[in-house]
Amino acid sequence: MQYQANTLEHQWMPFTANRDFKEDPRLLVRGEGVYYWNHKGGRVIDGSSGLFCCAAGHGRREIADAVAKQLMEIDYCPPFQTGCPPAFELARRIAALTPDDINHVFFVNSGSEAVDTAMKIALAYHWARGEGQRQRFVSRERAYHGVGFGGVSLSGLLKNREAFGLGLSGVVHMRHTWLEENRFTRGQPEHGAHLAEDLQRMVDNYGGTTIAACFVEPIAGSTGILVPPKGYLERLREICDANGILLVFDEVICGFGRLGANFAAQAFGVTPDIMTMAKALTNGAQPMGAVAVRDDIYDTVTGASPEGAIELFHGYTYSGHPAACAAGLAALDIYEREGLFQRAAGMSEYYLDAVYGLQDLDAIKDVRGYGMAAGIDINVGGAPGSLGGEVQKRLYHAGLHIKFTGDTGIIAPPLIASQGEIGEIVGILRDVLGKL
Repeated sequence: MQYQANTLEHQWMPFTANRDFKEDPRLLVRGEGVYYWNHKGGRVIDGSSGLFCCAAGHGRREIADAVAKQLMEIDYCPPFQTGCPPAFELARRIAALTPDDINHVFFVNSGSEAVDTAMKIALAYHWARGEGQRQRFVSRERAYHGVGFGGVSLSGLLKNREAFGLGLSGVVHMRHTWLEENRFTRGQPEHGAHLAEDLQRMVDNYGGTTIAACFVEPIAGSTGILVPPKGYLERLREICDANGILLVFDEVICGFGRLGANFAAQAFGVTPDIMTMAKALTNGAQPMGAVAVRDDIYDTVTGASPEGAIELFHGYTYSGHPAACAAGLAALDIYEREGLFQRAAGMSEYYLDAVYGLQDLDAIKDVRGYGMAAGIDINVGGAPGSLGGEVQKRLYHAGLHIKFTGDTGIIAPPLIASQGEIGEIVGILRDVLGKL
């Protein structure tokens, strides 16, 4: 079916150049496996798992059937003071994947809501244990933690902040971990562990007893796959432990096999106190996110209220929605049955070989990667951000979808991708970038 631009006018699209898009619509109308099909019948290989959420590929009948069945059994259950069985089962299944002692799961509807919820849980935890003065949060430059006012305040991406006021007070930012000397490093860089000392500087400057939590993406994802330097996450953990600060890993992109392990916490061997997740939780088939917390955090918050009283005055109308839970359970079944986390670990070397093979192109300024995620920085002659959007459009018209942030492309194919499909992704990249 052909679509005229004027039929698209009424939707205000997110993170999109709306006027440009409506002049040159890029509509996706079907998905199967690692491919989309556009409104003109052309095939587009999915090089970023949608937005890092479709780890098992598109068109998974098992998930669709599970959602349809659940909707016919119970389409909605009020999550305040009532519950539905699939939510409790999904929480149990998630707890089996998280590190030891992180066994309590709070359901939300997106990664943004997960981050805001994690902030509130951190504040409530400190309040419950008599340290309500801990109201400060530490984040990083180049961080992306969603688009709620909490996440925007934690954000270290200028364009995500500048039009939306001052944000929450009491948020301070460490430096990001990209360093010139680490260009084209594969895996964890050798240089940069010292940047974790920024957290110690925050402790020294503001007082450790004023800081509630330190939020980090183990791999900074949306900004372009900034892999943590060796020893960096370990040092953050040490500083948090020494000062009673909660360490929060935003695993919205890193989780569910992307790094060849359940979560980045296991991949890097560093256990946080709180984890946020979303995206691949349901394979992108239903909106859903979650926050998983250490047992003692749950016990402290719930134990501080009188028996029979509400312990945490927070939640969403669609927390633990039955259909989303059904999608999550079906997605976890696929991941386990098909061994996709293990498959990602086994495919990583081939995948990174292919992506790093692009570094000979004049258009490439840097390549970074770990597991099944990689970022490429494009050499730009004009203003920053001036080329990335144009390259993304050229790639689409050449038959490839990847995510761009500014002039950085992010490549994170579905975990089901074959060597041939990875070769197709990299081949289109080489062809298009070679013509810049």
